[in-house]
Amino acid sequence: EEKKEEEKEEVEDEGLEIPEFIEKYLDLLEEKISKLESTAAETKVKGQQPLEDDPLFFKVVRQILKLYKDLSAPIKPESKQGPLINRICGIHFRALCYLEDEFKYLLEELRNVEPDPKQEVAAAAAADQGTEAGEGEDRPAEESKLQEYSDQVLAHMNKIAMEMISGGHEFECREIYMTCRMHIIGETLKNLGFEKISIDDAQKMPWELLERDIPPWITIFKQCANVHFPAERKLAETIFSGHPSLYETIITNLARGLFIQFLNFPEAAAFCKLTTEKLFKFLDMYEALRDNLFAIDSVFPQECANELRTETTTCRCRIGESAICIFCDLENSIKSDTGKTPVAGGAVHPLTRYIMNYLKYACEYKDTIEQVFKDHSKIERADSTSRPRDYESRSLKYKKNDAGEDRPPFQEQLMRIMDLLDSAIEAKSKLYKDISLSCIFMMNNGRYMLQKIKGTVELHKVVGDNWCRKRSSDVRNYHKSYQRETWTKLLGCISNHGLNVRGKVVKPVLKEKFKSFNAMFDEIHRTQSTWVVYDKQLQSELRVSIASVVIPAYRSFLGRYSQYLDPGRQTEKYIKFQAEDIETYIDDLFDGNPGGKKT
Repeated sequence: EEKKEEEKEEVEDEGLEIPEFIEKYLDLLEEKISKLESTAAETKVKGQQPLEDDPLFFKVVRQILKLYKDLSAPIKPESKQGPLINRICGIHFRALCYLEDEFKYLLEELRNVEPDPKQEVAAAAAADQGTEAGEGEDRPAEESKLQEYSDQVLAHMNKIAMEMISGGHEFECREIYMTCRMHIIGETLKNLGFEKISIDDAQKMPWELLERDIPPWITIFKQCANVHFPAERKLAETIFSGHPSLYETIITNLARGLFIQFLNFPEAAAFCKLTTEKLFKFLDMYEALRDNLFAIDSVFPQECANELRTETTTCRCRIGESAICIFCDLENSIKSDTGKTPVAGGAVHPLTRYIMNYLKYACEYKDTIEQVFKDHSKIERADSTSRPRDYESRSLKYKKNDAGEDRPPFQEQLMRIMDLLDSAIEAKSKLYKDISLSCIFMMNNGRYMLQKIKGTVELHKVVGDNWCRKRSSDVRNYHKSYQRETWTKLLGCISNHGLNVRGKVVKPVLKEKFKSFNAMFDEIHRTQSTWVVYDKQLQSELRVSIASVVIPAYRSFLGRYSQYLDPGRQTEKYIKFQAEDIETYIDDLFDGNPGGKKT
């Protein structure tokens, strides 16, 4: 029975008459395709625009596809009419191959001139501002990116794509599109300075090289998030309109790999050796990852968006954890500064300058750092086990601000660092054998800290007025101690004690007092002219306070007792200074000049 059935089908196939005009129609199609191929080849060689798309050709392609479907069902390939079916199939395939070539040529060669990278930076910045202002949905940057192709070219590519998809070449169409666009995007990013780098390679790079690449990475990441990715989606939607699943697959495959490549860079940076100078670059990357997440939801399909958001959040968390460890490691920077050589002239210690400038700069990132500490407070210190047993009880004093409110973790850590710096500077003041110089050192460092705090609004808010008042009081107390150690002792040389015996001035005692005063003042001038008071206001305050104490006392002593010295050689020998001279020499103090003006 099966044999009979097969014989019946063969008879039916052989009995199916194919009109003669079909063969002639196919001849015309082959001739048409040959001409198109020849014309396209010449056009591409000459670098010209292709001819306008021929609506009739697209109609013919659809007709031949329909013809193939209509005839291939009743006619088997091995039948007498099989060669005709194969010919129809071959012509259809050849037509689609021609469309593939045209599609690729349009994608690669008929792009408008690539925008100036500076314009793209501006477009990214504009997109950033629009996002912050809640205007991220209609970004001019996307529209300008869409004009990478003219409207005519876009319409032509759309027709070709639709024809290839309906003709069963969806896979080929998708692959051509993705390959071309991936190459174009890669070239664009390369021109902007982006280089693909693996985590392993980044970890082997010296920090100086990695640091140099961070600002370009941030700029390009923002551009991709705000300009390139949304524009790529818009382009795919335009060319593959009516096929949402297809263009979502394309944008997922096209941009997802690139997005992961972007994340490789901060991931690698997070695993580098952590040192204090890296904090601000880490915070820059953290902000870039935090502030440009909207692109994930607006560009990628939901499933892919969720995956990428998780990847991005994980990467941002690693950067945040590293930033916390770096900031908290300032404690170790202070503790490890164990130098035993005092700073010359009692000047501001380099540690004070470094820590205060570091904290000032950190407060420019205050909102970001507070968010990082809040989100990742559980890993506040990697070496928490090394803290003293009484650490928690001692740190309670940092938990409240001036208003009695709990400080955020970042502010609490900053106050802990300030307290450690205070203790470190006080310990270093003890390296000076001269108590007066030790007081100058403490005044210098205290005033420097106050100026940095009062000159930085955010830092002042964190530290508070109570701390500033206490520090100002400490500086005044050191000022008093300095004056007592230096100038009160000097004034002791010209006291009235022992000068009068039975109502008469004892000249040998008077001479000794002038001699002692001269020698001590000379020594003070010689020594303290080399000391340094960097702050002009503090320098002036010190000089004024010294003059207000010393000059009236010396003038009074000179006016009262100079008459008891014989005029001439004796006066010249014992009275070396007039009151005006004392004032001039006081103005030499704290300039850091050996010997001052006197020499």
